[in-house]
Amino acid sequence: MALKIVYKICCGIDVHKTFVVACIASTDKHGVTSYERHRFSTYTKGLKNLLQWLLEHNCKDVCMESTGKYWIPVYNILEKDCSIVLAHPKYVKAIRGKKTDKKDAKWIADLFKHDLVSGSFMPPADIRQLRDLMRYRFKLTCFKSSEKNRLQNCLTVSNIQLGNVVSDTFGKSAQAILDKILENPEDTSFDLEPLVFKSLKKKLPELRDAIDGYITPEQAGKLKIIKAHYESLESRKAELEELILALAAPYQQEFAILQTAPGISSDFTAIGIISEIGTNMEAFPSAKHLCSWAGLTPTNNESAGKKKSVRVSKAGCYIKPLLVQCANAVVKSSKHPEMRNRYLRLKKRRGHKKAIIAIARMLLTALYHMLKNGENYNAELYRKSDLPPVDREITVEQAILIARNQGYKIKSATA
Repeated sequence: MALKIVYKICCGIDVHKTFVVACIASTDKHGVTSYERHRFSTYTKGLKNLLQWLLEHNCKDVCMESTGKYWIPVYNILEKDCSIVLAHPKYVKAIRGKKTDKKDAKWIADLFKHDLVSGSFMPPADIRQLRDLMRYRFKLTCFKSSEKNRLQNCLTVSNIQLGNVVSDTFGKSAQAILDKILENPEDTSFDLEPLVFKSLKKKLPELRDAIDGYITPEQAGKLKIIKAHYESLESRKAELEELILALAAPYQQEFAILQTAPGISSDFTAIGIISEIGTNMEAFPSAKHLCSWAGLTPTNNESAGKKKSVRVSKAGCYIKPLLVQCANAVVKSSKHPEMRNRYLRLKKRRGHKKAIIAIARMLLTALYHMLKNGENYNAELYRKSDLPPVDREITVEQAILIARNQGYKIKSATA
């Protein structure tokens, strides 16, 4: 039986760095498909010619694979006039041995005309811009952490053991002491009392012993470079955060709703979640679809009646760590027993990692309903998608199997 043709006129685009290959598939009333291919440059002029070519052929439905970052300029130019399905390369990969640029575009068009391509989630342009800035902020935070570690390694090599006395090597007192040391690395006999604050004044003898090390000129020069780079990163991050807050201003209502959820008190945590999943939950049919998109659900991998690995997927490489951080904060507090108690139950059987992923999924399920309905957090939100259907039925054998999997021993009623 032939597959149903959903799109009578559609286009498949194979994207490369310097050019794109487009193939329009036109199906007539007899079910016969004709193809027309054309190659365009990825310069703006070439992409505008691509759009004009599509409009001349009355083609408004386009499918292309997401190749690196090269698809973004193509998407931006075609977005206003065409309905674009952006496909992951693994879903549109051509058959081995029949792979050329022209055949790739035709293969994508053939798959798309039968509606066999699952499109990626694409939020509006302003959310995409916010996502880009928030991901860059995450990178700057990682750079800062790396520089902190490098500075601590330099101090360790030089036997400056400030970290054993102060709680934060980048605190006010520790940095004042370090600046004084770098002025003259050979002299560590200076007066410490004017440089320390608050409770550290009681630890002056320990601080005196901690800074009694040997810093070579090379290590001193490296420390100065690290400190200057760290301070520069802090300044650049502050500038970026101002830009993010200005761009996120139209979504204050959504941020206020998200901040009622457990573990989400920071503005930038709420902005990070919105930048990844957007504000319109109609893009996801249910909370389960959103959790699967975020990589928080077990994978389906079964063959010959045997279940293989069900580890969570690699999807959601930005949203998943953020939700896990929020979940770790929630389970340490007794303010939300519905999450903490479930975490403790799961941790006994499955361990911390699986339990914290389950809590992150609970949290994302609640966030889905909060954004969809515009309501603040309450403990019942995450249960809405977990309620079983009213008309669901199972056999006695299935019920016994479920009970055994939960650890119950089955005995007869007459015993």
